[in-house]
Amino acid sequence: MMPGNYFDKPLKIDRRPLWRVLADRTRRYQVLAILFVLLALLLGLEPPEGLATSGYRALILFAGCTFLWISGIIPLAVTSLLAMAAIPLMGILERRQTYALFANEAVFFILGAFILAAAMTGSGLSTRLAREVLVRFGRTPTRLALTVFLLSALLSFAMSEHAVAAMLFAVVAAIVRSLELPAAGSRYGKLLFMAIGWGCVIGGIATFLGGARAPLAVGMLREARGLDFSFWEWTAAALPIVLPLMLVGFVFLYRFFPADVTSVDKGIQYLSRQRLEMGRISLQEKIVAAIMVLTLGGWIFFGRQLGLANIAILATVALFVFKVVTWKAIEEYVNWGVILMYGGAITLASALDKSGAALWVADRGLSGLSGSPFLVIAVISLLSLVLTECISNAAVIAILMPIGMNLEQTMGMDPRVMTLAIALPSGLAFCLPMGTPANAIVFSSGFLKIREMIVPGLIIQFFAWLFFLASAWLVWPLMGLHI
Repeated sequence: MMPGNYFDKPLKIDRRPLWRVLADRTRRYQVLAILFVLLALLLGLEPPEGLATSGYRALILFAGCTFLWISGIIPLAVTSLLAMAAIPLMGILERRQTYALFANEAVFFILGAFILAAAMTGSGLSTRLAREVLVRFGRTPTRLALTVFLLSALLSFAMSEHAVAAMLFAVVAAIVRSLELPAAGSRYGKLLFMAIGWGCVIGGIATFLGGARAPLAVGMLREARGLDFSFWEWTAAALPIVLPLMLVGFVFLYRFFPADVTSVDKGIQYLSRQRLEMGRISLQEKIVAAIMVLTLGGWIFFGRQLGLANIAILATVALFVFKVVTWKAIEEYVNWGVILMYGGAITLASALDKSGAALWVADRGLSGLSGSPFLVIAVISLLSLVLTECISNAAVIAILMPIGMNLEQTMGMDPRVMTLAIALPSGLAFCLPMGTPANAIVFSSGFLKIREMIVPGLIIQFFAWLFFLASAWLVWPLMGLHI
């Protein structure tokens, strides 16, 4: 390297006082120290009237975990593990009871669903399916955008919406490059990427497979009330929201980002070449497809009798028996942090319930709405919808489910309706990249600005809330889900 190159990027000298520099670099530790001191001071106080000591300690732990979940100072999974260690240490529950709660059926269902999605992605089956559908149905700009949107939604019925977004992002990025669309001003490029994001978000709430939020909420329901949802019952409750959102969503997308191209032939030709290069469908892909179809059938028709987690585990075993996946490949696809986060969240929620803390908060938090159960559903669903834009949807469920479960108990509501009121809106994050990984993935394309996501996102969220309220009022009672 020539000596002159050392001066191409001159060093920046920080001329601030030393205490300012140290304060900035240790800000994270300062916040954690303040939080620890504050929680210690609160633990030294007497519990409020009507709240047991164990419940008071559970409430303090819950407040601390909520702050850590929202701030993101430490990873979500680590916060959940901290909660599990703190519950017995603080005398809220016994050690054996605490760690037994982690081994929840929902955790193993989530693990099995992740492995199945990893097999579809790793075998190339999902990519083959995406290219085949886009080539066959996307011959015009409008049809291509609509196909991307519907494909994103429908694949999210059977796979994690995050995995679907990542897979289709690569496919759409290749189409955009072949069409030579400029990132700065191409409305059609924005439309294609937004179609991925919105399709994944809408389709992701339709079944247990679109995201782990639904199994997490149902796991908490099972622990708290001994009630459950079958695979079909959940889907039937979600479809009255999902189907109209799919229609309205694409209409709004096309109004905000009207196509500014007249032909997508180059993109279709590119996909056709890639499809030919993949060759005929392999035996590995056929086996994965067969196992996936049988698993979905098992969940739909035998989920209640056999258990969703049992079916998921058997499907996972079948993948390894037929040698279509390896454990090394699975380790690369499965987010183990998510598994830990959900197990810890279920444990903390159970601690709040068993200690009486959640009931105490419900009595004092929304007691003024006790005369109108539907108003309670409207408020808590709106709260879930707003919070999910700022924090992880799993954290939203971990925060709201303990309160909602005890609130429905005091008002005589169906706890399954309360579960839907929290879990379904928590998946409908349309506005911000941090709301869901699907949004973050499409935002990383460079085609979109924050404002271009927020404005249409707020509109579709409002319609999503209206569809939710209409379903809760008109449709769910026909299914036996009465407020």
